[in-house]
Amino acid sequence: MTAPTTTSTTTTHDDWSELRTAALLGTDRRPLPDPGGPAALRAAAAAVDRTDPAAALLDLAALALVRRRAGLLPAPAPVLPDPAEPDGRPALPQAAADRLGSLLGGRGQDTGLANLTELLPQWLATARAHGYRLPPALVPALLDTARARSELRADAVALAGPLGRWLAERNPDWRFVTRTATAAGIADDPAAGGEIWQEGLFAERVTHLTRLRRSDPAAALALLRTTWAAERAEDRLLFLDALQDGLSPEDEPFLEAALADRSKNVRATAAELLSTLPGSALAARMAERARACVRPGADGFAVRPPAECDQAMQRDGIPLRSPTGRGQRSWWLGEIVAAAPLALWTRESGLTPDRLLVLPAREGGESDGADWSGELREAWARAAVRQRDEVWARALLGPPPRGQGPAGAAGAPAKLLAVLPEAERAAWTAAFVRVNGLGDAFQLLGACAAPWTAPLSTAVVAALERAAASGAYPWSHSGVLGMTERSLAPQAAAAVEALAADAAPETAWSDTFTRLAETLRLRARMLAELVPAGAAGTTGAASPTG
Repeated sequence: MTAPTTTSTTTTHDDWSELRTAALLGTDRRPLPDPGGPAALRAAAAAVDRTDPAAALLDLAALALVRRRAGLLPAPAPVLPDPAEPDGRPALPQAAADRLGSLLGGRGQDTGLANLTELLPQWLATARAHGYRLPPALVPALLDTARARSELRADAVALAGPLGRWLAERNPDWRFVTRTATAAGIADDPAAGGEIWQEGLFAERVTHLTRLRRSDPAAALALLRTTWAAERAEDRLLFLDALQDGLSPEDEPFLEAALADRSKNVRATAAELLSTLPGSALAARMAERARACVRPGADGFAVRPPAECDQAMQRDGIPLRSPTGRGQRSWWLGEIVAAAPLALWTRESGLTPDRLLVLPAREGGESDGADWSGELREAWARAAVRQRDEVWARALLGPPPRGQGPAGAAGAPAKLLAVLPEAERAAWTAAFVRVNGLGDAFQLLGACAAPWTAPLSTAVVAALERAAASGAYPWSHSGVLGMTERSLAPQAAAAVEALAADAAPETAWSDTFTRLAETLRLRARMLAELVPAGAAGTTGAASPTG
């Protein structure tokens, strides 16, 4: 059906305007207008019963509306836009499509399950990994959801595909789609990246730079150079962070120049990046300073912290004053050692990292000198994280401690874990949870890839059982419980159901375990629905036992 257009209905007697005025003011203050227009219309209006002025007003309005509509003529048919580009990806299985509809609508929230919207990121990431095409009817709802939750946009835009980008051109509420698609490299016009860099929102520019850095580090650096001088200090800081991907000696000249930046935070970040390049000039300068401050010997380290922070040290990113309240000499020493290549210490001493870590560190090498072992350990931990050194990270972590909180220095265990391979990360965390429970495990668990491995899932379930038996309340572990709903291996549902059955009925722990078990069952079904028909393999980690 074509849209109507209105012919001119202007007359000397505008009865519609008078009727509207009577409706606004009230028939007791404004009399009903006399009918105008053609004779037939006037006759029909005269026949209206005016006993009830309000009812008569509505009858007269109906007659006037007929008159106005009688002047409408069909408009020319609009030119339809070209359809969206074809999408050759396989269609989403029907069960998975139904599941997505429930996740987007939040249906099932009153069933005792986890917040369904918290499962949406896992569903989107899995569906995207399978390369599915969404049903067209679900694309608008998905784009509306992604508009409100920026963390979903990359997966949502990829799944929406050409249809999503076609729709975004016609709905300004979805304009993020084009920018996200370009930044993620899935747009129809990759050349639009230049427009994103010049005109996009800051988050979109960071995303574009990060993606380009992963595929073409030199091009990303060249792009950053084009606007570097005009960027705000806080923006320069985050753009520098994006250079961590693909960092190489080719970036050193740019980072060396950034050591003279007017922002101290930018200078510090540039220095930190340079310290991750063992062959950089800054790393060599820090190594010379470290040699002067810390000398390994047969019986331990002789430590002489810097007496001052000279201009050269400040240019290399060492602040004159400690922002943490630590003693100045301790702070300067830690900054130097954290920025020096870790290979310096094994080369100078001939010892392995695990042997170096047990050596005492005394001021001047004297047995009664001040103990600097803690400062050295903390600085080495930071260096291991910066330089992604697995050997040092492994030595610094050591075996999981018993009842003393996470190992490592200055709250670094989770960061040190992130340096290790995923399987080793999960194994170390499982051993920690088995010994120490969940009290200090939140950050460690967050460093482990989801879904958790069978041993880690088993350790977490056992720790939850111990927590329930100890009389602790579930909300004292609310952070870990929220993480288990998203990360615990779905195959752990049976073990959690057993905990629910053993818990006293209608107690907080009974409800918690029941909710967790149902959520795990839901995740298992959700992931199974996304497996292509006939595909072999499992949808999660191996079933935990024990």
